[in-house]
Formats: sequence, C-alpha cells, structure tokens
Amino acid sequence: MNAVIQEIPLDRKRYIGSSDAAAILGVSPWKSIFQLYQEKTGEYQEEITPAKQKIFNRGKRWEPIVIEMLVDELEDRGHDVKIMGRNNRFLDPEYDFLASEIDLELIVDGEFVNGEMKTVHPFAAKDWGEEGTDEIPIYYTSQVLHGQMVTGRSKTIVAALIGADDLRVHFVNRDEEMIQLLRAKEIEFWDRLINRQAPDPTTPEDIKRLYQIDSGKVMEADSELIRLCSELSYKKADGKSIEASIEVLTTRIKARMGDAAVLLHNGQKLATWKTNKDSVKTDWKEAFHDLADAFSYEPGCGEVVKDILAEHTSTETGARPFSLK
Repeated sequence: MNAVIQEIPLDRKRYIGSSDAAAILGVSPWKSIFQLYQEKTGEYQEEITPAKQKIFNRGKRWEPIVIEMLVDELEDRGHDVKIMGRNNRFLDPEYDFLASEIDLELIVDGEFVNGEMKTVHPFAAKDWGEEGTDEIPIYYTSQVLHGQMVTGRSKTIVAALIGADDLRVHFVNRDEEMIQLLRAKEIEFWDRLINRQAPDPTTPEDIKRLYQIDSGKVMEADSELIRLCSELSYKKADGKSIEASIEVLTTRIKARMGDAAVLLHNGQKLATWKTNKDSVKTDWKEAFHDLADAFSYEPGCGEVVKDILAEHTSTETGARPFSLK
C-alpha cells in the first residue's frame, strides 16, 4: 500500500488527480483536455459560481450520510465492514505527479477496498446502470480506475445516492488493461505540461478562450480551409444537416484561423471572425440596493449616486461572431 499524504494540501497544478482522468481520456462532459491543460499551467482559472459552489457544498454535507447508509447496507447484506480511513491522499509509488484522494477506505470481508460517494440528481439516474453492477457513468469509471492505479487496490465500491433515499451500490473491479491505458495517457499529458506543448483545442469553449479577440490580420485560405468552408456552407444550406456537424466544422475553421479576423481565397472573403466592440454593462440590481441605502436629501447626494453607479459599471469584451461569406 502507498504511504498516505497527511496534512499536505495538494496543489492541483502540481498533480494529476482522480477528477482529471476523465478530461485526459476525453470522456468528461464538463471539461476538455485543452481546458485542463490551461488550468494546470495557470493560463485559465475556472470561475466557481455560487450555483457550482452550492453543489460542491451539498456533496460535502451529504458525504457522511452516504457513508453511513453504505455501511448499513453492506452489513444488512451480511458483509463484515470496517472503516479504515476517509479523504486520505495518496501518491503513486513511481510518479510523484500522480495523486488521488479517496473518499472512503474500507475492509470488507477482509479485503481492503476504495469507496467513492456520489450524490446524484434524480434526472441523472438514467446514467447509472443496474444496482450491484459496475455500470456507472464512464467519467466516474475513469476516476475510480485512477484511484485504483495510485493506491494499488483491486476493487472500489461506488455508493450513489439518487435524490434523498435511493442508495445504489456498485462494485468496480480493477481493469489492468484500462489502467495501463489511462496511465500512459496521464504520463503523456504531464509531459505536455512540462514541455509546454498544449493539446489541440477541440470544443467551441476552447476556441473562445484561446482566440477571444482578433488581431485584425487577413489570412489566405489553404486547400483544407477551402474544403472546410465549402463543407460548412453546404451543411448550412442543407436543411437536413444537424447542428452538431456545423459546430464541429466551425470549430475546426476557428482553430485554424486562430486570431485572424478575415479568411480570404484569391482576394475573396470566405469567412470573418471579428471581435465586436466592447459593451458596457451596469449591474442595476446591485446599484439599486446601494442607491436605496445612500439616497437622501443631504447635500452631496448626487455625487454619492454617481460613485455608486460607477462602482457597479463594468466593461465586457465584445463578442467575436463567425460569419460564413
């Protein structure tokens, strides 16, 4: 068993953790490998909105309850269960950049196993397979395999609480072939970080972050871009074409254009991707509350109002719409 890292906070930029595995394998519904790369290098920091923070906090509050429910369920089924640890952190014995925090460590019928606790919205219950099987969402499977890889353990119990009272227990056994594939992908990703070789952007969000503002330069289209623009034009003209195909082609063209504003072929415009003028936005809700508190008939009130409005007024970068000519 690997040594536990105690009382040492993991800087996520210095390690590849379990939650990174899905993005590295390209199976995460929330994050691409390009976004993960930018987060690790400090080029991008994900905004934690109040709604996201609320979800995180809820999961932490429910974790002890799910653990208690899991232990009760396993004991009711006749298993001998002992809790050996919670939220311990481990480092891979070979590579110190591979780390994993395990929600729960158990000895079940004499076997040391990992435990992962999940709270699931009822609308997402369809993504989970039959209780008692290893049929869990693939993005969680990658997380489980990473944990098994780092700890060296052969089994993980995944407890998914659907809603408030529907506990589903899943058992995921070690898959050495998949673990070796994941390990190779993670080592390759780490090499990219060390050598500052970013993976290709693959999603519209990637392109938006990478090329938010155009440089104003004009770019001559090569044969591939001509083909992509022609194909995109055809897809848009074809009423039966699906939006997904259009998005993929647009993303590919944008990735090639980079910060170019105009795409030409023989002097003719094929496409433009220009940054709009910056817009000025006032948070009127917050401004209203501050104005209400500050409003009075005392001298100087007008200046107070102006100061409050200025405090709640910000400038946003203009959008960069893509237009096929």
